[in-house]
Amino acid sequence: MNIGDAAITAVFGYAVVFVGLLILMAVIYCMGAFFKSREAKFADEKDDTPAQTEVKTEPVQKTEKPVAKGSAGRIKLYDVPDKEAAMIMAIVADTMKKPINELHFISIKEVK
Repeated sequence: MNIGDAAITAVFGYAVVFVGLLILMAVIYCMGAFFKSREAKFADEKDDTPAQTEVKTEPVQKTEKPVAKGSAGRIKLYDVPDKEAAMIMAIVADTMKKPINELHFISIKEVK
């Protein structure tokens, strides 16, 4: 195979790959359009359903999230990443020979 034949083969190969990518792009575009139209159709059908009775909702008061079982509450971290704070708490629990859920950490602050 000489250089001219190799060049023609290479260009033909690139063209085949490019056309394949264009076909794939067209298929994906058509699928997206199909699903968008299908979603719009179902949204229109939902709007045609009879209105349900309205439920009055009272404003929700902001409450703190419940603490997980075995947790000691929230910890204030000052210039300490979460990963380092977790390591510090694990080291303290190991040194004290107590389970970490029995300890109560209030804050962790980096000493500079």
